[in-house]
Amino acid sequence: MLNEFVYCPRLGFLEWVEGEFADNQYTEDGRYQHRRVDRKSGFLEAPPEPEDAEAPERPQVARSVMMSAPVEGLIARMDLVEATGAEATPVDYKRGKVPNVPANAYDPERVQLCAQGLILRENGFVCRGGWLYFAASRRRVWVEFEPELVEMTRQAARDFRRMADDGVRPPPLHHSPKCGGCSLSGICLPDEIELLRGDPQAPESPEEEVRRLMPARNEALPLYLQRHGLSLGLSGETLQVREKGEQVAEIRLLDLSQINLMGNIQITTQAVRELCSRGIPVSYFSFGGWFSGMTQGPGHKNILLRQTQFRAAFDPDRCCTIARELVAAKILNCRTMLRRNLEEPAPDLLVELKELAGQARRTKNLESLLGVEGYAGRLYFGAFPGMFKKQGLSFDFQGRNRRPPLDPVNAMLSFAYSLLTRDLTITLQSVGFDPFQGYYHQPRYGRPALALDLMEPFRPLIADSTVLWCLNNGVIGPDDFVTAANACNLSPSGRKSFIQAYERRMDELITHPTFGYRLSYRQLLEVQSRLFGRYLAGEVPEVPTIRTR
Repeated sequence: MLNEFVYCPRLGFLEWVEGEFADNQYTEDGRYQHRRVDRKSGFLEAPPEPEDAEAPERPQVARSVMMSAPVEGLIARMDLVEATGAEATPVDYKRGKVPNVPANAYDPERVQLCAQGLILRENGFVCRGGWLYFAASRRRVWVEFEPELVEMTRQAARDFRRMADDGVRPPPLHHSPKCGGCSLSGICLPDEIELLRGDPQAPESPEEEVRRLMPARNEALPLYLQRHGLSLGLSGETLQVREKGEQVAEIRLLDLSQINLMGNIQITTQAVRELCSRGIPVSYFSFGGWFSGMTQGPGHKNILLRQTQFRAAFDPDRCCTIARELVAAKILNCRTMLRRNLEEPAPDLLVELKELAGQARRTKNLESLLGVEGYAGRLYFGAFPGMFKKQGLSFDFQGRNRRPPLDPVNAMLSFAYSLLTRDLTITLQSVGFDPFQGYYHQPRYGRPALALDLMEPFRPLIADSTVLWCLNNGVIGPDDFVTAANACNLSPSGRKSFIQAYERRMDELITHPTFGYRLSYRQLLEVQSRLFGRYLAGEVPEVPTIRTR
């Protein structure tokens, strides 16, 4: 990790202290270039004792050598070590070309190689220097372990240990070209953090300056299975869907972001184990679409984030601050939905919703905030039928009801909120949060309170918008619902159509109102979740919320 720390202290902290890692084309190529040296072979014998100096020297070559130096406080897995007698030379493989700099190598690579030399020295070898092999140039570069480089390496190790002990994440680099090739740039969010912190060097025009350093879309997509009798099993690098023993579909694991099983769908242990190892969650729903639970791997290692999350949850003032901003953003987004979709929005309604958003920010406790949110919700859903197109299908909607929903519109709203809750639960767990510890929604057994908190501003933007699109475009009709014992739910065919509409909405690109770049709603959930973690850690001063114009 010394390489990463010297390259960027924040990168070293994210990887070593917080356990973050993500692949990009460079890390994948580097793994390919290391495929040979990562396979352990050969054995590095201990250096001969001084009294054995006259013993014949036999060349040794060992790959993937793990060695530590307790005095130096270093440990490394060396790509290759070439030794003859008491003299050893580390060889470190690099995927790129020899850089056009005076030393023919950058400091991070030189420090990493020197650390390997110090480890060899502490283990009794004579080590004067090492080789950097650049695969793209097919050329070795010699690095002499001069006193200046040795001191630089030891100082970097001391600084890295001190930073890890302090537990304070270093600030991001300022608009550095290094960020473009960094695989963690979408986790680090350097330009976004600078802008939200109001740093003097931050760009005044986010539309021009804030770089989108992550993909606009995640090409991996969710898989939904809902037909009774289906089974899911593993076959090599694919999942096979079978019905009555016959294969009906095959999906590459590479293309999957999550699995969603609705009703009695079987999945094999081998498939579950492989999905857990790849970090692909499996979500379980009832036949009616209620979210029941989830299976996933061991989860994120970032205990520091969860400590910060729980510490803030025990502060009533902090809880209220977070809840106020989330509810105010939700009310303003509901207002925007009405302004955009009502043919003639009542001026008093829009004014009142704007005033309620201001009241939400001024409330003194969660109980008062619940009252403001409830009143705003009644106004919003009271006007909700006005957003149905007159030429569209007519549904009777008299207001919000649930558990169970009594009419088709409420059935779709409840199902949409369930899907959104699942998506935010998965996102929060992948970021490192505990989704069951919230601030506005107080903890209750089995309730993903933090997911419910952070989804508040997204309810009108994603869930309500999907319902309106389905109604106004004739995607869902009266025949797509089943009613029993006064409860209304989507039929299997209706649920399939609604899921397709929901996923289309999640894949839709939106211009971020703060940063000015375009990304999908699914990516937006992750960006906002990571920024919320930065807020809890004190990196940004205000609760990050999404408010559409």
